[in-house]
Amino acid sequence: MQPQQSHTTPAPVSSASQRPVGRARTVMLSLLAGVVLGAAGTGAVWVLSADPASTAADGTPAADARAACAALDGFDPEKYAEKGPAGEIALNRYAAAGTLSASAAAGDPKYEELARAVRRSQERHARVFDFDPAVKKDLAKARQICRDL
Repeated sequence: MQPQQSHTTPAPVSSASQRPVGRARTVMLSLLAGVVLGAAGTGAVWVLSADPASTAADGTPAADARAACAALDGFDPEKYAEKGPAGEIALNRYAAAGTLSASAAAGDPKYEELARAVRRSQERHARVFDFDPAVKKDLAKARQICRDL
């Protein structure tokens, strides 16, 4: 007696096994968002713990705005892509400025313009991976708002 042979058809190749360009971009943007959010938390802790008499110690929106401005003041876009401590400091200061300005705006709407300028610069930077003229313009606006506080 012969064993019965089954006839199976190979499973169709799913589109998930193909690597479309859009998927790679989504993965890269997700990774970048994770890095930015992680750096934001680290930067906020760094800024707040840098000096025992930190301006953000009182936890008010005004103190958060001042701390965001201090982070922006120490931020050098030219060092952002450097390897080592200089690049890490730039990354964390930029992230901290975003986090602290958002915190200030959440606590008091008068800081929304500062948060919006920093956020626009960060979102644009995340799209173009460069400090192009549009990013620099938003950074300059945020710094001007800081000078006016």
